[in-house]
Amino acid sequence: MNAAAERALASPTTYLKLLATALVWGATWIAGRVAVSEASPLAVASWRFLLAALLLGTLVVIHEGWPRWSFKEWLTLAALGASGIFLYNLCFLYGLKMIEAGRGALVVALTPAVVAAGDWLLFRAPMSPTKAAGIALAMFGCLLVVTNGDPRLLLTGEVGLGEWLIIGCSVLWAVYTFVGRRGTRSLSPLAMTFGASLTGWGMLTVAALLQGSLFVLTEVTWRGLSAIVFLGFFGTALAFTWYAEAVQRIGATRSAAFINLVPVSAVILGAVLLDERLGVVVLFGGTLVIAGVIITNHAGARLAAGVDGHDLAKQRKS
Repeated sequence: MNAAAERALASPTTYLKLLATALVWGATWIAGRVAVSEASPLAVASWRFLLAALLLGTLVVIHEGWPRWSFKEWLTLAALGASGIFLYNLCFLYGLKMIEAGRGALVVALTPAVVAAGDWLLFRAPMSPTKAAGIALAMFGCLLVVTNGDPRLLLTGEVGLGEWLIIGCSVLWAVYTFVGRRGTRSLSPLAMTFGASLTGWGMLTVAALLQGSLFVLTEVTWRGLSAIVFLGFFGTALAFTWYAEAVQRIGATRSAAFINLVPVSAVILGAVLLDERLGVVVLFGGTLVIAGVIITNHAGARLAAGVDGHDLAKQRKS
């Protein structure tokens, strides 16, 4: 059976896993808000990634054997852990103490547009008018979300710390994405996710110990404990593994399209489980963010296809 046939057979299961991943990642916003209402964000993040690292490490040993990383690979993993795990979770969990889970998820929906803009500015990736318009639309939608529909608040400095922390999540995930490109040159997606979780967990644990909050769990109820377990096993280990598997089987572009379902899931679950009610303008802004990201991804895919086709034509002529 050739690779195309294997990909076709794998697609139904792969798409179901991607749908489940989007729903799980939407639920992490709810679980995170529940967890930080009962424990310190640093303690929550440390226990979350301890659970994730244990499960991911087990999977790596089963499928790839004991990891033997070079010093350069350890540096890459440390950079991934610092950006995508340590600093990201500080912004994510402290931000969730201040703003609604659904609104936070709508802000972070901007991430693919931030990645596209950073790719263009820092790495000279191709840019088309349609792609630029998609980025601009997503950013305008994000502006409506963070200002609750009143962009003048940005000019008067009245946007809260929680909103800025959640915006920081998008920037940090873009950094994680760019560093991850280097990591995948020598590491599998599973091994890279494990290494990032492991190094990030170490940083979070040191910070939690210095803060004195790591073992302060006396007020954590079964709800908070369940939220931490969900974040570790399902929101990190399982979802990240499924997503990495999908990228390998159907490509990054089609896999990334499912991320647009994450804020939708978070908004619905926030309304059902936490009784959050977002304003019409905020929901409209979130819709613009998602639409802008879809336009950006679609234009980026067409642009990449055009560049690849042009390069192939040049090779044939030569």
